[in-house]
Amino acid sequence: MQAICLEQVSLWRRTQEEFSYDLKKTILSILEGKYHKPIKKLVLDRVDLTIAAGEKVGIIGVNGSGKSTLLKVICGIFQPTKGQVKVWGKIAPMIELEAGFDPELTIWDNIILYGVMLGFSQKEMQQRINSILAFAELEEYVSIPLKALSSGMVARLGFAIATDVEPDILILDEVLAVGDERFKNKCKQRLKNFWDANATVLLVSHDLNLVEQFCDRVIWLDRGKIKYIGSAYEAIDYYRDMVNLTVSLR
Repeated sequence: MQAICLEQVSLWRRTQEEFSYDLKKTILSILEGKYHKPIKKLVLDRVDLTIAAGEKVGIIGVNGSGKSTLLKVICGIFQPTKGQVKVWGKIAPMIELEAGFDPELTIWDNIILYGVMLGFSQKEMQQRINSILAFAELEEYVSIPLKALSSGMVARLGFAIATDVEPDILILDEVLAVGDERFKNKCKQRLKNFWDANATVLLVSHDLNLVEQFCDRVIWLDRGKIKYIGSAYEAIDYYRDMVNLTVSLR
């Protein structure tokens, strides 16, 4: 049974420079006759990918290779320029620390909001609040606004919610890159529960040892294209060889 299917998915996006080009600058450039159409970059290039239900898949590649963008397309945050994306089941994405949160609301309200956005009922989330707060170690902050938390605390909260609601598909993007070693180890222990369950897991991480430890299959993404798909050991070994070769040729 399939959980995720991408068919010839391509995505063109405006460059970061164009995103920072505000309305005032745009109007001035038009008046001065210097306006040009936004520059776009091919971020994902004809990606074909099928992930089975319950499969644990790692995604590796250098910065800018399209890993996070691929996850956002799967989650529906970005719509592909071409191709189709099909997903079966509820997704809990851990892609950006503050995605799904409202900084003005209390921690309590944000837990409800985040859960509802994931497709769970308000009643379900109310029943999970205590366990979420306990795991995130934020019980004493429950009534304060989210904006009062540090980025590390927000990361803990997001991870606690995403892993407590028991989604069909769990998506993790460098989620263990924030926080102290003690909490990272705590997160790893919780992740092991997902590996023993039926949830589908996608893990993006530069920690190749972590990917090799947790994933059945690994996708190497390079410049928006799938360079290699194989077992965790084979894909990571090949990736390391190619990276080392590139460095030695410089």
